[in-house]
Amino acid sequence: MESDQAGTPAETDAGNAVRRSREPAFNLPPGLTGILLFLVAIHALRTYVLSAELDQELILNFAFLPVRYTIPLGEQGLVWLWTPVTYSFLHVSWEHLVFNIFWMVAFGAPVVRRIGLARLAAFWCLSAAAAVALHVVFHWGEMAVVVGASGVVSGFMGAAVRFVFSPSGRISRQFAHLNRRLSVTETLTNRSALVFTGIWFLTNFLVGLGLFSLGGAGSVAWEAHIGGFLFGFFLFGLFDPKR
Repeated sequence: MESDQAGTPAETDAGNAVRRSREPAFNLPPGLTGILLFLVAIHALRTYVLSAELDQELILNFAFLPVRYTIPLGEQGLVWLWTPVTYSFLHVSWEHLVFNIFWMVAFGAPVVRRIGLARLAAFWCLSAAAAVALHVVFHWGEMAVVVGASGVVSGFMGAAVRFVFSPSGRISRQFAHLNRRLSVTETLTNRSALVFTGIWFLTNFLVGLGLFSLGGAGSVAWEAHIGGFLFGFFLFGLFDPKR
């Protein structure tokens, strides 16, 4: 039976709240879903389609190599220009990729819901570049290849810390993106944010000491993680829409 009678505003709000509360736990923003599928497609192409020679050529042209910046830029084409971003789309193994996807779903989803697709593109590129910028400071001139979205994932984590632990009373993961963004001072005095950040830095320092690795990626560019996190933490306000 149908009815033409409209509900009161309070009833409508309550109904909307119920419908929102029933959203699936992994209802990812379309932009993030597209990126994850793109990462999977790239790794599948490298693993199952490209020959070893072509894959090596792809790595040479799209992975990040610190040594590249010791060579006069005019002698190497424009590869140096895009590799600080394109390295983030390549991964060492399926385990490495799945590990990054897991954390991207956890921390990237609220950030993407908050900033939208256009800002996401800028955030991804700049956080990837910031990550390897710090990495190259510690590994200037090295031949070691850097690949993986871990620096961007760390950027998402740094950004998320600024609002997911907001004292606004919103504790649902689905609605964390609606929280007020905390100032740097507020974040550093928020117990939950401080504990999370402390554990995160401790884990990365232990990785740097070689006590364990993350995601089966072999040698971990932990300095890049720090660079990405600091970028997201301190510069997230540049991407956060005014509310």
